[in-house]
Amino acid sequence: MTPPRPMITSSTNPRVKQAMRLREAGERRATGLTLVDGAREIGRGIAAGVEMVEVFVDAEGPADPARDACVAALAARGVELVPLARRPFEKIAFGSRNEGLVAVVRFAARDLDQFQPTAGRPVLVIEGVEKPGNLGAILRTADAAGIGGVIACGGGTDPANPAAIRASLGTIFSLPLAVASSEAAIDWCAQQRRQVFAAMPDGNTLWHEAALAGATAIVLGSEAHGLSAEWQAAAAAGRISLQTIRLPMQGVADSLNVSATAAILAYEALRQSEGRSSDGARGPRGEGDGHGS
Repeated sequence: MTPPRPMITSSTNPRVKQAMRLREAGERRATGLTLVDGAREIGRGIAAGVEMVEVFVDAEGPADPARDACVAALAARGVELVPLARRPFEKIAFGSRNEGLVAVVRFAARDLDQFQPTAGRPVLVIEGVEKPGNLGAILRTADAAGIGGVIACGGGTDPANPAAIRASLGTIFSLPLAVASSEAAIDWCAQQRRQVFAAMPDGNTLWHEAALAGATAIVLGSEAHGLSAEWQAAAAAGRISLQTIRLPMQGVADSLNVSATAAILAYEALRQSEGRSSDGARGPRGEGDGHGS
């Protein structure tokens, strides 16, 4: 049996400093590594087959059954466990939310040529969403509502950002996810013959009147800038079939948080899909599988 490693007590320890640098996007890109905070998120990474490089354990934290079960599962897989004193552990943990475990994992979103969304389900395309918390929340909603996959395009947040992983509650590891340019995402929608629904404040169709279920693409832009002009230009050129949709705004605000909009549309697609499967209907206005013409 391998003896337990001695506890690291200094915040200047090279391994601690190296882990701290993974909070920086440049270091994540250079190494292909990132951090995962919390037993639940690490557990979902294990279940999805994510490579666990090493896991830091708060050796001075209180006993916790979920953490202890996760540690046992990691040990059974031969993952290196590194005990830290409280102070250095807090240096690498996510803000003030110390759950006693931080994993260093090898993880990056796929390119579009490796993207394999669940067949027959909508895909969310998120353009220019900069806040990692918003991206993580969208991924969590997509998982809950049975969305087939998510494409993050147009720059913005790195899906490997530890804050995005945390906000997704680890669903980022099991949900089909790709990163691409907006132009590549448009090409993919065209090649897959996906009917594209773009959420816009002045959209032509109310959200519940659009046939969102099936093999569609639901596209949302950032709150600050909306969707890029590339989407409507592609529609005007006949490359994609695009329908603009809107959510009514009854108050003084002119937009919703992008993760809230994603949740409404994802669950509307689920509602339509469940209604279609239970009564044989083909969705609003008799439309079928969402393929473009």
